[in-house]
Amino acid sequence: MKVQIIGAGLAGVEAAYYLSKKGYEITLYEMRPKKMTPAHRTDQFAELVCSNSLRSDSLENACGILKKEMELLDSLIIQCARAHSVEAGGALAVDREGFSLAVTQKIKALKNVQIIEEEVTSLDPNLPTIIATGPLTTDALSLEIKRLFDADDFYFFDAQAPIIYADSIDYSKVYLKSRYDKGTPSYYNCPFTKEEFDRFYDALITAEGAEVQDFEIKVFEGCMPIEIMAKRGPQTLTFGPMKPVGLLCPDGSKPYAVVQLRQDDAAKQMYNLVGFQTHLKFGEQKRVFQMIPGLEKARFAKYGRMHKNTYINAPKILNPTFQTKKYPNLFFAGQISGVEGYVESAASGIYAAINMDRYLKGLDLVEFPATTVMGSMSKYICNANPNGFQPMNANFGIMEELKEPHKKKERKALYAKRALRVMEEEVHRL
Repeated sequence: MKVQIIGAGLAGVEAAYYLSKKGYEITLYEMRPKKMTPAHRTDQFAELVCSNSLRSDSLENACGILKKEMELLDSLIIQCARAHSVEAGGALAVDREGFSLAVTQKIKALKNVQIIEEEVTSLDPNLPTIIATGPLTTDALSLEIKRLFDADDFYFFDAQAPIIYADSIDYSKVYLKSRYDKGTPSYYNCPFTKEEFDRFYDALITAEGAEVQDFEIKVFEGCMPIEIMAKRGPQTLTFGPMKPVGLLCPDGSKPYAVVQLRQDDAAKQMYNLVGFQTHLKFGEQKRVFQMIPGLEKARFAKYGRMHKNTYINAPKILNPTFQTKKYPNLFFAGQISGVEGYVESAASGIYAAINMDRYLKGLDLVEFPATTVMGSMSKYICNANPNGFQPMNANFGIMEELKEPHKKKERKALYAKRALRVMEEEVHRL
């Protein structure tokens, strides 16, 4: 049997990898490099266009549990991420180039996967298809999706953080430390005094932003540009991305605020400014961000920028199996489906592939329980309020509550233990 997969991002490659193991003949469409997006820079599969971090690896974090669930399902993305990880304290971060190259090589080596480098602009509801075009779905395919599903306009704006060269950091002013000393000290920290922060804050909120062509800007809270966040008040920064808690200076003093730099490549030649997604003009980024202590002479490998992200109104269009309500042959996966985040997108690719396989075999489709992270994500996006729907990250708040009595400090560990036990049972039944 044949399956089409549109898009070779995180979700698309997970779907292709899973279905290839089931023996399907797969046609994987990826328009790059013939047609590039506003954010991609390479022709590699699963390119990470924003951060290089797959977030927390701790089982006291929903995203950490999700990674373990995916590993139980033989996730290609987590496998390659661990093989190309870089130091990031308690997080799983990767060397972007090494990671994407590894994923690309794995998929291209699969004999039953045919790769076609062209843009898809139309969909045939009679062909088994997983649409995994991601947040940068082209205008032509977006119009086709709207036509098929009678959907309204759907998008939000996402922003990327700048990346600087390591040899342009003033190491006499920064210090290596992970928050609360958890894991290997992996982040360079740029500490601010109150006076330095006030000057930086004033410059940030008055800096000039780049123009956006679209008549309306909808910014997703999880990717809020630093300059927009700052305009909500200085404490939005000092209690947010510049929070100094757990980051004491080497002399034991507490900085007023901190900017963290995370390793972006295996060679440690580039670092990104954590939480500093921005849409300031490039010249303004250089002027303002060089006010950060230790970055006075920073050279930018990549400036931050904003781009439009696309997603469907999942409560109207999808079942919790990632199959569309209107067309049984069509499934969505990845951020276009309404999940948010690298790991969540990849997980939805596995989930959609599992159910595509079962659908084609005439079996009941799987709905993982909300006691698992994967199950809670799909149930949330498909049962959320369709009015004003926005993508959702994995988090404990959308998981089924614990029923047994427990102490608050035990709660996260119990969520993890339950989720992994249930997922092991689900995998055994597949």
